[in-house]
Order: sequence, then structure tokens, then C-alpha cells
Amino acid sequence: MASNGDGHESRGTGCLLCGSERVEQFLDLGRTALANKFLNREELFAPEPAYPLRVGFCHTCGHVQLKDIVPPAAMFEDYLYVSSASDTLKAHLYDLSAVVAERYQLGAEDLVIDIGCNDGTLLSGFRRHGVRVLGVDPAANLAALARDSGIERYVGFFTAESAREIVKRWGPATAITATNTFPHIPQLQDFITGIQTALAPGGVFVIEAHYLVDLLEQGAFDTVYHEHVSYWALGPMQQLFSRSGMEIVDVERLPIHHGQIRVFVQRTGEKRAEPRVAGLLEMERSLGIHEFSTYQRFAETTRKIKSDLHSKLRQLRDEGKSLAGYGAPAKGNTLLSYLEVGPETLTYIADRSPLKQGRYTPGSHIPVVPAERLVADQPDYVLLLAWNFADEIMQQQHEYRSRGGKFIIPVPNVRVI
Repeated sequence: MASNGDGHESRGTGCLLCGSERVEQFLDLGRTALANKFLNREELFAPEPAYPLRVGFCHTCGHVQLKDIVPPAAMFEDYLYVSSASDTLKAHLYDLSAVVAERYQLGAEDLVIDIGCNDGTLLSGFRRHGVRVLGVDPAANLAALARDSGIERYVGFFTAESAREIVKRWGPATAITATNTFPHIPQLQDFITGIQTALAPGGVFVIEAHYLVDLLEQGAFDTVYHEHVSYWALGPMQQLFSRSGMEIVDVERLPIHHGQIRVFVQRTGEKRAEPRVAGLLEMERSLGIHEFSTYQRFAETTRKIKSDLHSKLRQLRDEGKSLAGYGAPAKGNTLLSYLEVGPETLTYIADRSPLKQGRYTPGSHIPVVPAERLVADQPDYVLLLAWNFADEIMQQQHEYRSRGGKFIIPVPNVRVI
């Protein structure tokens, strides 16, 4: 274990999926602060916890995960990311609610539980279909933020124990969703037991998560941060559920966040698996997702991105250009930390989220300001940290660009647009 002076410790771990100790490191991003722990001004002068950020591959089952696990309570009980901050994501979540409601013919008697419900955006989508909804999330600050929505909420982590309490109070769910939450779960078997407890017979568990294939193809090393303890491919996920009497019955790839998968899980025998499940598994095998050398190449790509971006930023500074950042997502803090970029390079980071404005990025301590500052100040170049929403941001910042402002896209290769 590594102590960090804040009452929390990271711990080394074996494979979260199969328990094997044969988890070999392939990427070390150094010691980093927690990616969503944006600081207020007073906190800048206090000790800031930092934890090892190392990624490994299990030679037994092929699962990819962090080598060091930070307790979830250190990350999720006070949380500053909200789904509704992105128009693209909000539209996507509303579409997901329509897909699930229509495919499973949900009605007024059906309950939908969203695990990691955040500000309730997805559940707001489900309410349009006349179903009962319940959010589960440990972030007390977001519960207060969403109180006026009228969506019932269980404030706490979803576990085998809390699932029993949820069923006792609200009954079993016809559908359970976990969007961008499943990679956060360190106690996988306990979580799956909770799903089996809370899911009604014939019900469906729907996962959306970043997809390991896309992460590798794009060199998206900044997707790695302490909240994401697992990096899922379909093969290891299938192993996990089959051990618990459940089965992946459908899967599809999604463009959101530059690459996710949507997975439908039911109890074994309740529904025949769609052919595209086998098709995606075969694709993963053909790409070498089960081979350690694949991840060694990814680590080499990561080092090249660091070198190229360092060179570009140094060149622009030497030329006297003004530099800022745009977007303050958690992933951006992995990038800033690994590149050792701070306020001496980026004057500030502009972001639309009021929860982050007026704060400072963890580790690098760059001030976060309202998005309107870009047009007001017109910096020469802006490093786009939220590159996975590049299309949306390019439209939002049309005026900045029309005045000659340029964006630096860091991933999958450094380019200026």
C-alpha cells in the first residue's frame, strides 16, 4: 500500500476479474492527483494527494486494469463532472433511454435503475416513457444539485448489500443501466451479485463504457485515470458474466467519447445472443487484444504523443504565442500530469461547467475559467483537452476560430486546426 496523507491509500492488486497475480505492467503514467478533484484557492496551499497510475495486462484472462486501486470513497462522494454539461452526451443519453424503453417495452409498472446516475440526465430521458426511475450515486453534492428534478435517488454505492435495501424499498428493476460507471468498479463480483439481486426475471442490465479497442487504436492514454480501474474489451467482460450465470446477449459500438461499447446482459437462457456478439469477439482476437505485445506498442505510441506535444508547445512558446486550454475533463488532467504542463504554459483552461469554473486543475494547478474567455482574450492557440468532443466544441467556438484562433488536438496525433 502507498500512503498519501489524506486518510486514503492506494493498494496493489491482482486481477480484478479472475484473481490471478499474473498482471504485468505495460504503462506507467507516474504519480498523479485524482483527476476530478479540482481545487479551490485555499486548497492550493495544502498537501495534495497523488497516487501511482500504472496499467497492467492479465496473462491469465486478458483483462486490462490499473495496478494500483484508490478507494472509491476518495473519488466519488464529492464529484464535479455532470452529464448535462455536454449537449452531445445529453442527446446520446436520451437516445439510449428510447432504445431500452422500446426494445424491452417498458411501461408504467416497470422500474429503471441508473447506477452512477450523476445529475439524472439519463433518468430524465426514461421519464419521458412513463416508467418509474431510481438513481443510485454516492455523490452527495450531485444529489443536492438534482433535488429539484423529482427523481428519487439512493445516495450510496451500488453493492450486493445496498441492492437488497434498494429492492426492499423500491422493488426489482426491469432495466438497470450503468453508463461510464462499470469501469469504476473494483469489487466486480460483489457488484454482479447486486445486479442479480436487483434485476427482475427477464430484465436487462445495460452497460456503456469506453472500449479498449478504440482506446488502443486512438492512442487515447488520457482515458487512463484512477476512477477507471478497468479497461474493457468484450472477451474479458463475457468471461466475467458467464461465471455468474449471466450472458451478453447483444453489443454495439458507439461513436460517443470517440469510442464506446453498449452491452446488453441478461441471465443465461433468457434470450438468444445476437450474432454480432460473436462477430465482435472474433474481431478482438484478430486485432491481438489478448496479446501483451499489443499493449507494449500502445505504450510506445503514448511516449511519442508526449514527445510530439512537448515539441509543439515549446515551439509556440519560443515564438511568443499565447496559449490556453479548452475543456477540463478528468482525462485532460492525465494528459497535463504526464506532460508536466502547468500554468507557465497554459494561462488558463476554459470550460462550460459552472462546477469547475473558479477552481484549479488537480496536480497542475491551472485556473479554470468560463468558456467565454476564449473570445474575450483571443489566445493564439488553445490545447483541446476535451478532444473527444472536438466536433461539438469547434461549432461552439466558431467565433474564436473565425478570428484566427487555432486549436491543438493532442490525440491520436498532435495536429493544429
